[in-house]
Amino acid sequence: MTKQRKAVSLISGGLDSMLSTKLMLDQGIHVEGINFYTGFCVEGHTHAIRKKQQNKPKRNNSLWVAEQLGIKLHIVDIVDEYKDVVINPKHGYGAHLNPCLDCKIFMVEKAKEWMVEHDFDFIITGEVIGQRPKSQRKETMPIISAESGADDLLLRPLCGKNLPATKPEIEGWIKRENLLEFSGRNRKPQMALAAKMGIEEYAQPAGGCCFLTDANYTNKLKDLWANRGDKYYELDDIMLLKTGRHLRARDHFKMIISREEGETNFMQGYRSQFMWLKTKSHGGPLLLIDGKGLSEDDLQLAGQVLARFSQGRNADKVMIGLGDHCNEESREFEVVPMQAEDVDPEWYL
Repeated sequence: MTKQRKAVSLISGGLDSMLSTKLMLDQGIHVEGINFYTGFCVEGHTHAIRKKQQNKPKRNNSLWVAEQLGIKLHIVDIVDEYKDVVINPKHGYGAHLNPCLDCKIFMVEKAKEWMVEHDFDFIITGEVIGQRPKSQRKETMPIISAESGADDLLLRPLCGKNLPATKPEIEGWIKRENLLEFSGRNRKPQMALAAKMGIEEYAQPAGGCCFLTDANYTNKLKDLWANRGDKYYELDDIMLLKTGRHLRARDHFKMIISREEGETNFMQGYRSQFMWLKTKSHGGPLLLIDGKGLSEDDLQLAGQVLARFSQGRNADKVMIGLGDHCNEESREFEVVPMQAEDVDPEWYL
């Protein structure tokens, strides 16, 4: 009997990896998915905690894709290992702080380790030549294969006909003629293929799936690094960068202000790590202070800004509760709410 070959598929939760996996399943390959958690994923906690876009499904798209395809998915936490990729990318950043080429090399390398450990035969991805300006170019495809150590065990089913034959093709595990030759950023071919396969629902690609490609997010990360004096972060740091308004009114501290009830509830969990302010006399958000050596004038400023975003923005006075790092309220003080025109746009990160 012919041995059934096994492939591990990098599942991002998008359409491309979904289609690539389906193409292999249709060729009789046993496929299991792998998804690497870096902490910078767009989907997940931000969708879950905010009331905005309530009609949008609150789901992990990678798990959903695996369920639709009927395959097992392995979610691997690489938060700590991934730090070096973000901080010291050998191939540099893209338009923002996205180390896309180094990221792809790293994830394929981790998939190769998983493949060997679990006795699988090859790796598949949803890459398409020309789709991403940093990592998915014809000249970068061989770099990913070589530097990851995957070499000819890395198969890209959506554009395989545009690339040299891989071992799965040479050995007859799959038929090269059943691979595709997609290229470029036009997604109509993928959508047409999805329709042909009977796939009616899938995650939309607009905006990417990683916060490191987002200018607003990476501005906050740059600010974090600049004010710490080195490129370092913990998971809590990068989660908070996704949450609330971030304002740096003075060099030695930053304010993080929740935008709605869901964010307020989420940020409550960080009160033991930061000094915090909360309006007492009126409904309002929670404000975390990231900084040290705050003066009374600094606290007054933070209180005035908080009052500006509260239901007491038009009141003569707003009572503010101040909490310390022990998560307990230590005292109260009154402020005059800051007027909208007095909030310097330069404070916003």
